[in-house]
Amino acid sequence: MEKFDKLTGIAAPLDIINVDTDMIIPKQFLKTIQRSGLGKNLFDEMRYTLDGDEIEDFVLNQPAYRSAEILVAGDNFGCGSSREHAPWALLDFGIRCVIAPSFADIFYNNCFKNGILPIVLPQQDVDKLMEDAQRGANATVSIDLDSQTIKGPDGGEISFQVDAFRKQCLMEGLDDIGLTLQKAALIDEYEAGLDDQPWR
Repeated sequence: MEKFDKLTGIAAPLDIINVDTDMIIPKQFLKTIQRSGLGKNLFDEMRYTLDGDEIEDFVLNQPAYRSAEILVAGDNFGCGSSREHAPWALLDFGIRCVIAPSFADIFYNNCFKNGILPIVLPQQDVDKLMEDAQRGANATVSIDLDSQTIKGPDGGEISFQVDAFRKQCLMEGLDDIGLTLQKAALIDEYEAGLDDQPWR
């Protein structure tokens, strides 16, 4: 998993509440177990017509936001069915951070496990960042995970909270497998000791 320390990038405004995982990545794209290739179908039903043409006024189709790395969203982001493909699709598109007033629990946890930083902020702070994001190419936002701060395009600073263990995992690039491999020597020692057990 890629480490997350500091991120400076374009913030895209998605001022919609209750964005569920089927909106993020529709069910017909869940057949793969590959983490790559899903970005082109991120928000598929909002980004494309039934004929596959881009819907011009959808935020991620607008030139200023095609390379967005941060998403500023509405309340209860990532609700609905539990699908790890949702953070995979966001990450494959290039989104490394989602900021919202609240997240669905499973989606929130899946973000950390896949290298995305989900930030929960009070509504007034999200409203300010949403307003900043509407500036298009001038909507550069900087996120410092170590100091837990966000700097907007005008230099204003917002602090955010994050669980210390999850913060450490992101900063060190450790997913569940990476955490397990940190104990590889102890696992090897345990398995070697199994040879002496009477049932072996």
